[in-house]
This record gives sequence, C-alpha cells and structure tokens, in this order.
Amino acid sequence: MTSWSQITHTFPPRSKGAYLVTSEIEKAISSEVRKYKMGMCNLFLQHTSASLCLNENVCREVREDLTMALDHMAPETLKYKHTDEGPDDMPGHVKSAVMGVSLDIPIRDGALALGTWQGIYLCEHRTYQHRRSVIITIQGEKRK
Repeated sequence: MTSWSQITHTFPPRSKGAYLVTSEIEKAISSEVRKYKMGMCNLFLQHTSASLCLNENVCREVREDLTMALDHMAPETLKYKHTDEGPDDMPGHVKSAVMGVSLDIPIRDGALALGTWQGIYLCEHRTYQHRRSVIITIQGEKRK
C-alpha cells in the first residue's frame, strides 16, 4: 500500500549563490523518510527567482562556478521589460525557468538514494537575502 507524507521546510535567508542544502533537507525529513522502505521524495520550491538542482557535493568551487555561469547566461545588463522589483529580478526568473524548482529523489531503505557525489543545491538568484520554502512530498511503501 502506498503511503504519503508532506513537510514544509523554510530555509534561512540567503543572498545570491548556490548552496549545498542536503543536510538541511535530510534533517527536515528524517523522522518521516526513515519509515519508508522505498519510494520517491519530491522537493518543490515555492518561488520564481530561485531554483533547485543536484550537483557535485564536495568541491565549493563547483557552486561558485555554477553561480558565475548562470550570471553569464542571464546577465542583469540585458534590456529586460520586467524591472519592477529591481535589476536582479528578471535574470532570477530566467535562471529559475532554466534550472527548475522541483526535484524527484528515490528513497531506498529509509534514506534519500543520492549518488556518492550528489548533493541538493538551493540556488538563490536574487542579490539580497530571501527566505525560501520547499514543500517536501514523500510517497512510497512503508517498512513493516
């Protein structure tokens, strides 16, 4: 029988950058995910100028390079029409649209089944600090 659980987690405010948040997510879901033999965990970020992704979980330079590459892809210097919330807002929307706001991660034996070098990133695309929330939905077969 399939079971469902849902948790909302709010990250502390962060300014622009790519942040490794695997341990924050694991801590937020630990009491629930351990009940599952197998299943899926969906992470849905409720924002339009931030994103989620899986990437290299050891080397800090990867996070710095990712931020640099995204800034190159969607610079603040383009002639955007949507400028009501500042020059960093529309580039944030572009980056979020390209990167995505949702991840699906398998659950195996009560834990997220990430690869050895995989980590969960929260990518904040706005210059100033913002508080971001993620809805975490777990579904699957619970342990007996």
